[in-house]
Parts: sequence; C-alpha cells; structure tokens
Amino acid sequence: MDIDLRFEPVTKNRWGDFERLFGPRGAFYDCWCVALRLPRAVRAKMGPGERKSHMQGRIAVGPPPGILAYADDEPVAWVQVGSRHDVPQFNSPRTVSRPVEERDAHDPSFWAVSCFFLKSHLRGQGLSHRLLAGAIDHARRHGARYLEGCPIDHVKQSKSVTLCTGSTAIFDAAGFETVARRKDGRPLMRLDLRS
Repeated sequence: MDIDLRFEPVTKNRWGDFERLFGPRGAFYDCWCVALRLPRAVRAKMGPGERKSHMQGRIAVGPPPGILAYADDEPVAWVQVGSRHDVPQFNSPRTVSRPVEERDAHDPSFWAVSCFFLKSHLRGQGLSHRLLAGAIDHARRHGARYLEGCPIDHVKQSKSVTLCTGSTAIFDAAGFETVARRKDGRPLMRLDLRS
C-alpha cells in the first residue's frame, strides 16, 4: 500500500492531533511517550492523566519533541526525535542507549530518535523506514550533526510493543552504524548527518 505521508513538528498547536493519534490509552499502555523523559520511579507514581499532562506541557514549551506523520490530513504516526539531552533516560548510565562519551548527552548536536508509534492498521507495511527518513530529515534541518538510536534486533511478533524503539533493520537500511553493543540484540547506532 502506497500512502502519502507529510511530516510536521509537534507543537502546541498540534496537541489535538497528537492526542487523537495516541488515543484513550496514550499509545503504549498509557505511556504518553514519557518513558525516556522521566525516571521509572517517578513514572510509576503518575497516573495516565498526569503522564498525558506532562507530555502536553513539554510540547507546549517547545522545541518540538518529535514529528507527526499525516496521511490525508489525519495523524497516523509519531516519531520522538530531538536533542539527546531532551530524553534524560536515554542517557542514563544504566541503559543500553547511554552515550558513548558522557559529554554527548549534553552536546546539542547529538540527537536521538527514540520512539516510534503508528496506528495499528498501518503496522507491518514498511512505514517505519519512511518514519525514520522523516526523523533524519528533521534532525538534519535543525542542525544535528549526529543522530543516534537504540533499536532492537529481533522480536517474535512484528507488532510487538518493544518495537517502539525501532528495528535494527530499518536503522541499517538508513545507513546507521553500530557504535556500541552493551546487550545482545540492542545496538547503539549512529548516523553522521554531515555527510
């Protein structure tokens, strides 16, 4: 199926579209895409409404924490992409996604693509490649030198919730290279956007 996609940064004016895409369950089990923004202990104490409010507040203050994909003016997908420092848990020393050098977590030229979400009826159709391409373009246009991700190699089900980080195959196809492997199946990958 060939779907025309248009990408737009998620700003406070697009909150309604973000909310509509995420639905009543906040995408993945009321996450509202705060998993990499807040420590687990903090998130665990928050109800779904608090997570939603947190993300709404983050979007309102800017800069955009990611991009929405639209098909026929309907929001159909989301990619969290922005400076590494905007997703603190992506940089935690205990995670497989932690930076190669600690300073990279604070360097505004190091960006991360850290979460994907597609409407369920569009999954399994190869759209993740196009979402990653949109994230690359967004990062490049906003001055990033490097874009990093920490995808997952294999899962038993292609629609597994663990694929919110993206699959290694789509990062490989986009030209990312593995810069660290701290756990089997979870490479830290990087794309040099200057070339």
